[in-house]
Amino acid sequence: MSFSSPGFVFAFLPAFFVLYFLIPHSMRNGFLMFASLAFYSADGGYVTLVLILSIIGNHIIGNWIERTGGARARIWILAFGVVLNLVPLLYCKYFGFFLHMVSDVGVGAPNPASFPFLAVLPAGISFFTFQGLSYIVDIYRRETKPAPTGIDFGMYHSLFPQLIAGPIVRYREVEDRIVRRPVSVDDVEYGIIRFCIGLAKKIILADNMGVVADRIFSLGPAELSMTAAWVGIAAYTLQIFFDFSGYSDMAIGLGRALGFRFPENFDQPYRSLSITEFWRRWHMTLSRWFRDYVYIPLGGNRAGPFRTYANLFIVFVLCGLWHGAAYTFLIWGIYHGALLVIERVNRSAIGISLPAALSWPVTLLLVMIGWVFFRATDMVHAAQFLRAMGGFGASDVSFNLAALVTSDKLFFFVAAAVLSLWPVSFVGIGAGITRVVQQMAALAIFVYSMSLIATNGFNPFIYFRF
Repeated sequence: MSFSSPGFVFAFLPAFFVLYFLIPHSMRNGFLMFASLAFYSADGGYVTLVLILSIIGNHIIGNWIERTGGARARIWILAFGVVLNLVPLLYCKYFGFFLHMVSDVGVGAPNPASFPFLAVLPAGISFFTFQGLSYIVDIYRRETKPAPTGIDFGMYHSLFPQLIAGPIVRYREVEDRIVRRPVSVDDVEYGIIRFCIGLAKKIILADNMGVVADRIFSLGPAELSMTAAWVGIAAYTLQIFFDFSGYSDMAIGLGRALGFRFPENFDQPYRSLSITEFWRRWHMTLSRWFRDYVYIPLGGNRAGPFRTYANLFIVFVLCGLWHGAAYTFLIWGIYHGALLVIERVNRSAIGISLPAALSWPVTLLLVMIGWVFFRATDMVHAAQFLRAMGGFGASDVSFNLAALVTSDKLFFFVAAAVLSLWPVSFVGIGAGITRVVQQMAALAIFVYSMSLIATNGFNPFIYFRF
């Protein structure tokens, strides 16, 4: 079920909140878990069983680690829990890709169709798997205690606002809100306004940019000119930002209305002056997850420069594959890993420093080139698109910009570009603005967003497939 669907906005959400605030506090965690599973099963169907098993397994493993005193036994239990979390993810998301790679190198591989459920990818499995891993690892590190009951943990692990596409919320970040969650009128108001902002970012900006990007990325090599390619990747650069940050805003808003304080996930990433800074601002909860559970355990920067570069590279290869089981995502991860290593080498050994007037456009250009791999259907498509961006595509004489970017889309293009670089973050809603103006503005963009949904339908969020 999508946050931007009429069924969610006008049926599920109001019914849920009415019941949630009517029932006693002692029953809210159970109701929230039940509602979250119902939300997931609306589209997931029988694969909801994967989520339920993840809840049961991580709850048992967490308590088992906590009750065990011996260091050796604890590490073995943790290892078992890590495997237990990774097996469904590796099988559902990556086993088919592995068979494809084996076939590509000329080695006979079994037919993927012979493996049960291989074509089924549970929505958000990458997100709730990482959430489960952080839970048991933090208990092992004695950074948190297990949830008081299975219902409490099940509520946290299946929490519908951030279940499918993040932000990745660690248990210790909301531990103080698991049993008791006081909610004020200000919390609910903030949550509604933040939800409306996220909805507008998705429906008004991201979806309009998606129309342009889809049109241009569907062009064949004989039609794809240099201008078309750059317009297409610019549209996708804006689409993916407003699509994903819009979802995060909606999730954070819903969480606040329930009494949770979810971590921020975006901080104006397209204003970054380096790729390193970009990854401190883009999908921040994922970046921190890889830092704390992969990069630092690998040794971080504590074992010399070469090991630091290797650890960075490994992390971003894994980051690429986390986003999708395809060569394009693997290359995207390698590309960003290489850029980060180059920046680290320059910073520590060479010392070349560009002024902000140059480092900003260079960083944005590098990010846009990377997005080609993220959006392309395969490596051949990515290569064709990059060739066109380099001036080796079709002639610009045959390119009809007005046919691909209509006047209404051009307006949203400009608006999205300006807002993506606006010096005041969307997070600081209400700064210097009266409450009535905030409420009226939220109502206006909500009504307009829903009118667009009624006219054009709604598209799923990009990160739903991860």
